Amino acid sequence: MKNLNFPIFKTITPGVEKKFDLNTIEGRKEYFTAKVGPEIEKIKKYLSSDKAFIAFLLGKKNSGKGTYSKLFMEAVGSEYVGHLSVGDLVRYIHKSIESEDGKKKLIEFLKKNYRGFHSPEETIDLIMGRSQSSLVSSELILALIQFEISQRPRQALFLDGFPRAFDQVSYSLFLKKVIGYHDEPDFLVFIDVPEAVIDQRIKTRVVCPICKTPRSIRLAMTKEIGYDESKKEFYLICDTPSCNKARMVPKEGDELGIEPIRERLETDDKIFAHLLKLHGIPKVFLRNSLPEQTAREYVDDYEITPSYTFEKEGEKIKIIESPWIVKDDDGVDSVSLLPAAVVIGMISQIAKILN
Repeated sequence: MKNLNFPIFKTITPGVEKKFDLNTIEGRKEYFTAKVGPEIEKIKKYLSSDKAFIAFLLGKKNSGKGTYSKLFMEAVGSEYVGHLSVGDLVRYIHKSIESEDGKKKLIEFLKKNYRGFHSPEETIDLIMGRSQSSLVSSELILALIQFEISQRPRQALFLDGFPRAFDQVSYSLFLKKVIGYHDEPDFLVFIDVPEAVIDQRIKTRVVCPICKTPRSIRLAMTKEIGYDESKKEFYLICDTPSCNKARMVPKEGDELGIEPIRERLETDDKIFAHLLKLHGIPKVFLRNSLPEQTAREYVDDYEITPSYTFEKEGEKIKIIESPWIVKDDDGVDSVSLLPAAVVIGMISQIAKILN
């Protein structure tokens, strides 16, 4: 989205000279402690006193909403914080109501809690895709969120995928009361990611055919790289031991990048812009990219996303690493930040909101 002018969060920390490995849990733990240790302790103290919050993750599809919230949970503790993806929720409930017990449980809940224009039985048809209506209503989405919250222990909550339509904006303003978080703070987390970053993430994405772990041939390689002599191309080898060095492969359609989701991205932009004007609710601003010319004034080199290319040297494969330069939505040459570096700003801003 053009001309957002989000504030730049400086991650360079006086006295912290060590280069941390942001690709391992151990490395990230040291990194988070060194850079925002006091803020993490403040958040932990807040959450350990039986308090919570609701954070609405707002960003385009594939902008990293799930990744950022999961790294926050890694830093603060997953016993205190949960992540709820509305898309995953609908798919999970679709599967759970294939059993008679699951269907009965949901119908009983809907009879007590759902208000809308479909009977509980009709909503089952909507979720299962048997209805002539292709869309699950906002009223039903709200009831499903309420149902899921009732099934899990009370936690601080990152909500991913709501609101994603204009009629859901008003619902989101009062969601915390609907799900029983009456006195807890809520806030909006805006994620600014250039479309060029999303496009390349999709185009270079590969997955393991066995464990389904995603990586990127250009941006997030595995420990081992293979070379297909017949196709004259490099490929990633899955790191999961039980997959027996399976060859990771692209997903069908990924070569088209963002084009199949262009309409969705435009809708996301409009909702994003609308919510930026909202008053009376705290806002957290996350930037995935910084202008290349000034980036090193704000972040350490190892926090910048590297780009990988490969060369064949006899029987060996040479890995060439360089900073990944992309055009932001205003056409400015920019570097993309690794997720952990973005989460540093997220932790710092949330700590201030919770004080």
